[in-house]
Amino acid sequence: FGRALESLEIEAIHAHTPQAKGRVERANQTLQDRLVKELRLRGIDSMEAGNVFLPEFKIDYNQRFALAPTSDEDAHRPVVHTAQELALVLCEHSVRTLSKNLTLQYRNTLYQLEHHGPGYHPRGAKVTVCELLNGQVVLLYRKRQLPYTIYRKAEGPRRVEDEKTLNNRVDAALLRQSTKPPPRPSPNHPWRQDRHNVLTCPNSRFVGYV
Repeated sequence: FGRALESLEIEAIHAHTPQAKGRVERANQTLQDRLVKELRLRGIDSMEAGNVFLPEFKIDYNQRFALAPTSDEDAHRPVVHTAQELALVLCEHSVRTLSKNLTLQYRNTLYQLEHHGPGYHPRGAKVTVCELLNGQVVLLYRKRQLPYTIYRKAEGPRRVEDEKTLNNRVDAALLRQSTKPPPRPSPNHPWRQDRHNVLTCPNSRFVGYV
């Protein structure tokens, strides 16, 4: 947030006490106290009904408590940035270091910078990775966009399971093995075939089947 304000040349005045926040704390008190009581008195207990009631509550509240400003002058500055510049400012920034092969990794994805012909290339330089609100990734070096191609999209990190989860899995596997019925021979198994030609040996208890 501070980086975005600095890029837009906006000075941030931080309030460290509730008294310094002024209108913010007053608005929070209204939303947490008066609005809740109004919803209870009207029997509103769902988000849909509350959204329908909000415009009526806003009009009534402003008519009763709104004060006219001392000056009608608009202190807002005109927007001098283009839509593309604002998108690059109001997004998530991360810093990556380029490798000797002009590659960098961001969110398990390897980005390869495109370059044509000999010349100076920022090997080992710090590159700013801008992830826009629509998911697009822009690489900046000295406020200049760098063309790139996605070389490889790696798999996400594997989930590391703790000891308790592993013990539960082992117990479940042992339970499945203990409740599994014993295997039964198939109908065409040799044990189920008819037994003929019984062979016996004299003076022996051995009996063989052919």
